[in-house]
Amino acid sequence: MKALTIVPLTKDSTELVEFPEPQEAEGSVLVETIAVGVCGTDIEIISGAYGWAPPGEDRLVLGHESLGRVLSCPEGSGLASGDLVVGIVRTPDPVPCYSCGRGEWDMCRNGQYTEHGIKELHGFCRERYRANPDRLVKVDPTLGILGVLLEPATILAKAWDHVERIGNRVTWEPKTAVITGAGPVGLLGALMGVQRGYQVHVIDQVTSGIKPDLVAEVGATYHTGAIHEAIEEPDVVIECTGVPSLVFDAMEHVGPGGVVCLTGVSSGGRSISVDAGELNRYMVLENEAVVGSVNANATHYEMGAKALAAAEKDWLAKLITRRVPLARWEEAIRRQPDDVKVVIEIGSI
Repeated sequence: MKALTIVPLTKDSTELVEFPEPQEAEGSVLVETIAVGVCGTDIEIISGAYGWAPPGEDRLVLGHESLGRVLSCPEGSGLASGDLVVGIVRTPDPVPCYSCGRGEWDMCRNGQYTEHGIKELHGFCRERYRANPDRLVKVDPTLGILGVLLEPATILAKAWDHVERIGNRVTWEPKTAVITGAGPVGLLGALMGVQRGYQVHVIDQVTSGIKPDLVAEVGATYHTGAIHEAIEEPDVVIECTGVPSLVFDAMEHVGPGGVVCLTGVSSGGRSISVDAGELNRYMVLENEAVVGSVNANATHYEMGAKALAAAEKDWLAKLITRRVPLARWEEAIRRQPDDVKVVIEIGSI
């Protein structure tokens, strides 16, 4: 079968290769891959920035955002042939730490977790793979190809879950939220905020094209510029870009008792001037909280699946701006101006 692979930490090593069929030892459920999404993590791995092949192997199969169809599964697995499924990216560490032992592998304490398409586990950008039933999440069949949006949706499901847990440490009646970034993660964050009844404001750089329209269509308000120019003292800020100036803007301008959730990973080597003492004073006196959030556990996959099932399908469909066949994978990793989510098609829906 065909698989898209790289040699980790090696730039320009991406290659579509013949790859062995999955072995039963990898899982009792056989899945044919329909599509995988391409995100910034994939581009960074392709660039040689990071990535780890499985022990004893030289190449890593790419792809952690997936949609597949069950080909065969054991009785009593909760799955049936033909079900649309998404593979869970992270696998608990073998020790396990107390978080992984309780199903919260997204909060792994010792870093010995593995991740499909990223860290020591082959990804989903291959024609078939195997997994155990507890590593697969069923997708509403009415979503079709849109089910490939589930993995990025889990990131925001976790972010909103943690924001509201932290906010509810006291009596809290939040009404306004800011999302920084109008990529797929930011747009899905806006969707979930609107679904929760928040007045949602999305901040991005572009002034035209599809992104402002997508924000308006989901029921949020689009802005460029700084947070305080969009809205004074929002109750929640979910930062989805990793841009350092926006990170500090969020911390400085969230409202009293508010929560800032950081989901974007910043690159190093950039310095900005910050009055750390004034920022600390403001945050302490206003009882504010800042939390980082990455990855997701099974609960967040379920939350994400419910959010997608409840969304307008026509709106979700606009998030997938390009669908590229596996044979032309190089087109998928070349960014275009109006890209939101690009997917590589491996099978048919």
